[in-house]
Amino acid sequence: MLTRLIIMVLIGAVDLVCAAEPVVEEYEVKGAFLLNFTKFVDWPPQVFKGPGDPIEICVLGQSPFGPELDRAAREMAVAGRTVSVRQVADGLHATQCQIVFVSAAERTRTRAFMEAVRGRNVLTVGESEGFLAAGGVINLKLDGGKVRMEISTAAAERAGLHISAKLLSLAQSKQK
Repeated sequence: MLTRLIIMVLIGAVDLVCAAEPVVEEYEVKGAFLLNFTKFVDWPPQVFKGPGDPIEICVLGQSPFGPELDRAAREMAVAGRTVSVRQVADGLHATQCQIVFVSAAERTRTRAFMEAVRGRNVLTVGESEGFLAAGGVINLKLDGGKVRMEISTAAAERAGLHISAKLLSLAQSKQK
């Protein structure tokens, strides 16, 4: 099911309730977004020590995704790199990740976390009101039963990341 969601996310925002399908869970959709970001974001070459290094998706604090995100990541390869998922407890450990998801449950730690990853080539993804204002790159929010993206191109530039035009075109709003 997550593989199908990944394809649907590429096409556009996904309804959380599909007519012929059971209810699609919010975190299945958000997980599909995270996996797809690996295909549409370019990191500077020095982020990886070697060509075989994995793309690491980290979740700050308790993961809301369950085992599905990890299972789907193990089946992926992007530009010859595997994708791995792990939990991190703080910003210090997150600096070794290419993507870090900050759940709404961690919103009280968002500013401290953003300070820890400032100047690093980390794609920060959140789901809280004000996440972009705190310095995050992408915010995933529910809007009319769909998961939508907000992207801060200025935060992406500060992190040294290049976000593809295809991904930018799917964003509900872009902030410079």
